[in-house]
Amino acid sequence: MERLERIASAAMGRSMHVWRFGHWGRPVLVLPSAAGTAHEWYEGGLIDALRGLIERGNIKLYCTESNVAESWADFEGHPEMRVARHAAFERYVLDELVPWIDADCQTPDIPIALAGASLGALYAATLALKHPERFRYALCLSGRYDAAWLTDGFTNTEVHYNNPMAFVPHLDGAELERVRRSVHLDLVCGRGAFEGSNLRATIEFGAVLEHKRISHRRELWGREAAHDPRWWSQQAVHYLGQRFGQSQRQSLA
Repeated sequence: MERLERIASAAMGRSMHVWRFGHWGRPVLVLPSAAGTAHEWYEGGLIDALRGLIERGNIKLYCTESNVAESWADFEGHPEMRVARHAAFERYVLDELVPWIDADCQTPDIPIALAGASLGALYAATLALKHPERFRYALCLSGRYDAAWLTDGFTNTEVHYNNPMAFVPHLDGAELERVRRSVHLDLVCGRGAFEGSNLRATIEFGAVLEHKRISHRRELWGREAAHDPRWWSQQAVHYLGQRFGQSQRQSLA
């Protein structure tokens, strides 16, 4: 049920680590936080918390590493170079990892859910809103959705389209309808320790989605809910359970 895979990536110029948990169910692609490791959810206790959903065949998790150390977190590099490295990660996800998940699930173009905490929430929201036909659901925990703080205010076209607070307000026409037709986001944040900026960001991003009439749910947990894997474990079980806690015999469409 648990297996560490290495996926050769031309986009990244190296093999990428992906942990796979489960044998059946809705594929959920987990995007890591600023730690950037594939084993983050395992070490943080989220996999153990989700064990029931995994073993019942409700979900099948794919936890990938990222190149965050050479992209968003490389604060000594020029922002233009850093966002170019992030674009390489996106190509890896779309052109290499997603087809690999399709093959592993033996279902071409299977809808894939996204999940991420902290920086992973930004990744999840961005991918879902840019590619709504492939990623119809995103669970975003304790995220910040304005990427300007990662680039010291620098922007170009690539930065703009990786910054939900920049590009979502300008969605219109057919592009907006694509998102409205296909995507739902759960934005979740606690009110506890180290959640101040994430709490404000969650409220602000929820308001943008509300204004654009994009399907979402914004839920703010109590003052004891901190920016911590122990709380993300509870939140992941709650929201993934609500979304996918069905019989494995039901359709995955």
